[in-house]
Formats: sequence, C-alpha cells, structure tokens
Amino acid sequence: MIADELFPVVLAGRVALCIECKTVTRAPIPVRWIQSTSGPGTTLYACPDHAVKLGAGPTPEDEISTR
Repeated sequence: MIADELFPVVLAGRVALCIECKTVTRAPIPVRWIQSTSGPGTTLYACPDHAVKLGAGPTPEDEISTR
C-alpha cells in the first residue's frame, strides 16, 4: 500500500461531480432529479459553466403533490 491509498484526499465543503464534464466542482448546481421506484431519488449536479447550457430540470421541490 502507498500513502495515497491509506490517506485519500478528502474535499471539505459541498462538492459534486459535474454530469457534463465529469470533473469535481466546489459550486455544484442541481440540474436534474431522477425519481427512484425503490428509495429516495437522486439529484444530478453540474458545474457553473455547464449549468447554464443544461438548464434547470425538475427537482424534488418542482414535483406536484397529489395528496
């Protein structure tokens, strides 16, 4: 084992993988929400550069409640 395997880099704060460029961004913007049939949904994020191109998709707050 090498030191990098024993002590992985831990990023502080809120970070996410951009769905367009596949890089880690420290300023993630939610652009899509995928509903799951067997548990909570998944939010997909984009970096600020690609968020404008992708546009905002539905988020859990956009869901219309039928109750």
